Formats: sequence, structure tokens, C-alpha cells
Amino acid sequence: MRLYYHPLSSNSRRVLLTAYHLGLNLECVVVDLSRGEHKTPEVLRLNPNGRVPILVDGGFHLWESHAIMQYLADKSPEQDIYPQDVSSRADVNRWLFWSASHFAPAAGFIIRERVSKKIVAGSGAPDPREIARGEALLPQAALVLDRHLAGKQWIAQGKLTLADFALASPLMHTSAAQLPVMEFENLQAWFARVQSLDAWTKSSV
Repeated sequence: MRLYYHPLSSNSRRVLLTAYHLGLNLECVVVDLSRGEHKTPEVLRLNPNGRVPILVDGGFHLWESHAIMQYLADKSPEQDIYPQDVSSRADVNRWLFWSASHFAPAAGFIIRERVSKKIVAGSGAPDPREIARGEALLPQAALVLDRHLAGKQWIAQGKLTLADFALASPLMHTSAAQLPVMEFENLQAWFARVQSLDAWTKSSV
């Protein structure tokens, strides 16, 4: 399997976390965003959205990072991070959808302006209105996660799952993007646990 990615993409990071935890040997191909490679015909053929990550497994092309995570887990018979039980899997899926719909987009407003625009060609200057938008939305989402994590080690099912990898990934930019999440003690304690994992170390830039 081949993964098209960028090392500073938090969407790519959650896929790498999953792959390293599962012990998968992916062929990783860097898409140079600074040179506009995400808009080349080759990449657009694989993902018409012109974004990374993209997984290529034979003739099958898959984009959307959360879907790639699920696919990699389902391809790994001995995996322990994506439950088979219907209710348990629904619990993990709940947080994956929440990640994609709430947490990651809120963080993304800020990350895009303070980090991505320094990398991606032709992005322009940071927009303070978008930063303000993210700074209003992210603490609301972080509070939901922080309250949920009270008394818990991991997000779902009392164990490490795809939900943890999905939600931790945007936090790789906490310092560079100045994400307003440092006040949430439960969230920070959980994130420290994720950062202590071998998969986090192996997927670091």
C-alpha cells in the first residue's frame, strides 16, 4: 500500500499513527505542498479534492483520513484499536465523526492560517477573522472532550482506539498554531499519554 502525505498535515498524521500502531509497512510518498504538487494531474486523479492523505491499495484509491484509518484497521486481522462489537464500534465511530465535524475543523481554522499558509504555495497571508473564528470554536469543542475525559485514560471503550489517534493529530500543532487548549487539564493529560506512544514518536516530523 502506498500513502501520499505531507509530514506537517495533521490529517496525514492520524493515518501514520494508525499504520505505525498496526505495524503496517506503507510506502510513503511526500506530496510537496510548497510546490503545489497536490494540484498536479497525478494527485488530482487520485483525489479530485487535491488534498492529502491518499491511500492507494492496488487499484483502490481512498481519501479522507478517518476513512483511511478505518480501512487500515479492517485490513489488519489482529488489530486492537477498532472494535468488532457493533456497539463498541459505534462508540468509536461517534468520536471519529465528531473529530471530522467539530474538533478538527475548529482547530483547522487556526492551523490553516498560522501553519499551513507558511507551507502551501499561493495561500496568502493569515486571515485574522479565520483565526478568531477558530479561537471561538475550538475551546467549545475542547471543553466537550475535556469533560468526557474526566476520570478516563482514553476516549472510547476504556482503551486506546482510532478515536485517540484521530483527535490527537491536530494537537501536533498546539505550539506553532497557538491553539487555545492548554487550560483543559484532562485533555492535556490524555494528549501526554498519546505522545508517549511509540506510534507518536515514529510519526513525528
